[in-house]
Amino acid sequence: MSWRPVKAVVGREMSKLFRQKARLISAMVRPMIWLLVIGSGVGSMLQTQQQEGYLTFLVPGILAMTLLFAALLSALTLVYDKEFGVMRMMMIAPIAHYWIVLSKLIAATLTAMVQAILLLLLLVLLGLISIKIAVSLLPAAVLTAICCASIGGLIAVYSKSIDNFAVIMNFFIFPLFFLSGALYPVSQLPEFLRYVVLANPFSYGVDLLKHAVPNVSTDFSLLTDIVVLVVFSMIAIVIACWQFSRESVHEPLFHRSTKR
Repeated sequence: MSWRPVKAVVGREMSKLFRQKARLISAMVRPMIWLLVIGSGVGSMLQTQQQEGYLTFLVPGILAMTLLFAALLSALTLVYDKEFGVMRMMMIAPIAHYWIVLSKLIAATLTAMVQAILLLLLLVLLGLISIKIAVSLLPAAVLTAICCASIGGLIAVYSKSIDNFAVIMNFFIFPLFFLSGALYPVSQLPEFLRYVVLANPFSYGVDLLKHAVPNVSTDFSLLTDIVVLVVFSMIAIVIACWQFSRESVHEPLFHRSTKR
């Protein structure tokens, strides 16, 4: 198999990212608003030492939020290409159709990591974390980014239009974030919500990031986080590739895109 089509898809997505300066800026503004508003708001009810501890506790959750939003929005391009005909050119590339999905997921993962690295640099400059902590967060961020990209890919292959993707994404994105332990320890949630958190794969990405920050309490073991993220990502990616290949055979995307 030639890797040129894969490199072309990934390169196209990355060049779009760096051309859209407003996208990168907004990606930094969103987590900083959450960190400063939520952190300062809740922290104001705590003593000074506890307030500083809560800001540190929020860092993994805010980083995970950046990865989630970036990966899901990047997966939107899969739906965009299907709806506006770009997919026709990809379908005639000399690669198996599932490689199109894999290329998009690689691009989504890289997009999420670029935004995560920029956020970490900003947090270091603001003195909220040290360079050592920023570096230690990177491996956990990669696994979390892959998980988030696989969630986005799974939503994208079952979405028939951009509007459909937006509805499904909005239905999932906030429960995924709020019921993940990003803003508060899972142990403090009511028992019935704790089961939801356990079923949420994003929870294990947040927890894995917490393991990289000293003095931040975690809810699961390091091994559990890694195993769940790897297994879920593999299953989600396989399902996404299977559904896309099945759809392209039974209802060719290049025919559907011309029905507009």
